Amino acid sequence: MAEQRRDAQDAEQERMWAELVATARRTVADGLVVGTSGNVSARVGDLVLVTPSGVPYDRLTPDDLTGVDLAGRQVFGTLVPTSELPMHLAVYRTTDARAIVHTHAVHATAVSTLVPELPPVHYMTGALGGSVRVAPYATYGTDELAENMLRALTGRSGCLLQNHGTITYGTTLDQAYDRTAQLEWMCRLWLTASSVPGLTPSLLTETQLREAGERLRGYGQRK
Repeated sequence: MAEQRRDAQDAEQERMWAELVATARRTVADGLVVGTSGNVSARVGDLVLVTPSGVPYDRLTPDDLTGVDLAGRQVFGTLVPTSELPMHLAVYRTTDARAIVHTHAVHATAVSTLVPELPPVHYMTGALGGSVRVAPYATYGTDELAENMLRALTGRSGCLLQNHGTITYGTTLDQAYDRTAQLEWMCRLWLTASSVPGLTPSLLTETQLREAGERLRGYGQRK
């Protein structure tokens, strides 16, 4: 029985690693990161699978599975985990996240240099819990950045990182990725609308965002 449980755990880790690598490659294909920037992780029980540092995603294989426990101790693999591990672990320790996507998306990063939060120009803001905040700048890979990020994430499932990029989380890798893609799209939308001379984009109210968020929770096909 114990051996069967181990086999099932191994199979789940292998499946999740394959999904994680596919998601990481998607961030490159969709232009959300360049080279080896950004990172992706997924939680399986008390294990966090995470992309390794400085390795192109198209070179990753099933044998490169990299995993740490919630204290950051490496328990699987020989490749060094991403330098942004403190951010990922901070999210897993304090939320119900099962997957995280961190990118250096161009429009989102540009917005992070301009405002303290993304103005609510679209109702999809409600899918992230409300107006998306910008976490103050701190050096990448530091506990200070992780702390700034957690404050910006309060009540939200995504935030911008000043002069750095984005981070979103979800219950699945698909959900975390979709939130990242939506956030980048909203940043592009605001930059486009706000660039028209003499005009100011109309913004949604907190009530409108709350109503949209409630409707979005029931969006899609019911299982």
